[in-house]
Amino acid sequence: MRPLSDSAPPLTPDGATAQSWAREELRDPAYAAAHPTAFDRFARSVQEFFLHLFDAGAPGDSGRWLAVIACVVLVVLLIVAVVLWGRPRARRRAAAGDEPSLFGDVEHRTAAQLRKAAAAAADRADWDTAVILRQRALARGLAERGLLDTPPGTTVHGFARSAAVLLPDLRDELDAAATAFDDVRYLRLPGTAERYARVAHVDDAAASRTVAAEATT
Repeated sequence: MRPLSDSAPPLTPDGATAQSWAREELRDPAYAAAHPTAFDRFARSVQEFFLHLFDAGAPGDSGRWLAVIACVVLVVLLIVAVVLWGRPRARRRAAAGDEPSLFGDVEHRTAAQLRKAAAAAADRADWDTAVILRQRALARGLAERGLLDTPPGTTVHGFARSAAVLLPDLRDELDAAATAFDDVRYLRLPGTAERYARVAHVDDAAASRTVAAEATT
């Protein structure tokens, strides 16, 4: 048999070498991923509790009552979990849903207030702000008339398509105003007097129209 060279690792390592190899092997991330999480340990303890409860060999009615009590305890724990963790999240969602927003930003002002603020921005040549506020005034104005809601998450082009159903003769103008808003708000193109005039025109036109839904009320 050919002898092993002096440089080959020993087939049977001594204690120190074995410990070193074990430490290196346990550094592998696969071992860390295999460790049970806190939730795993909690679920295991609950499982063991119920297994122990039903394997206790309680006779007749005693066993049935223990099962009922265990179920009641489990339901109470679930209710407590919902109260502690579910309700705060529900409150946060409800609070977020109560915030009036328009095209990605919280907006509390009325249509008239938005138009006034847009005009003030235009007077100082702040065309970016003027375009954005006048488009929001357009949406808020239709909402105040009870014609078209703009729930959170509605895009400006989604609004334009819905508004065009109410105001079909303004379809192109509504789309152009939405494009002007997107150009300034999201594409970071500079606002201009022309873009502002485009949005202000369709807002004025929409405000002056009597929609069929209003005429029948």
